[in-house]
Amino acid sequence: MREMRDVLLVDGYNMIGGWPELSALSKMGLQEARDRLLEKLADYQAFSDRKVIVIFDAYRVPGLGKAFAQNKVAVYFTKEKETADECIERLVGEYTHRRRQIYVATSDMVEQHVIFGQGALRVSARELLTQVEQGEKEIQNTIAERSSSTGRNTIDAKLSPEMRKLFEQWRRE
Repeated sequence: MREMRDVLLVDGYNMIGGWPELSALSKMGLQEARDRLLEKLADYQAFSDRKVIVIFDAYRVPGLGKAFAQNKVAVYFTKEKETADECIERLVGEYTHRRRQIYVATSDMVEQHVIFGQGALRVSARELLTQVEQGEKEIQNTIAERSSSTGRNTIDAKLSPEMRKLFEQWRRE
């Protein structure tokens, strides 16, 4: 059975151009910007429990059209003579199901109207960046709370009261 969690389709180069950190990184090297985007989206996928699929436009690069997973994020490079927008529209059709919501992250206004017509919800580059940053903050807060509430990360903190009592009895014997 196919998994039924919500899906986020991301126009990769659109996010790279729309996120200040990635835009600056892309000036040094596009591969570094892609890798950083995939790292951030892997964390977001784990936090949000949405399946994340990133599409990179390889329209002018002959012979591509490959798909793979990096950090558990699905990555698609479009086929020759296929744009990222066309690939996204195709994937919206493939993943549409009455018990699953499809989100598309792009700031391309024309694409937003097309995918909205297919029943998907749009997320702009800025909105996705805000969601990713919020997720990172919540993860850091959770880690900080767990660290401070137990003082140290000890086995004792993870034991049930009954087990602690049993170990204490053994220690005293």
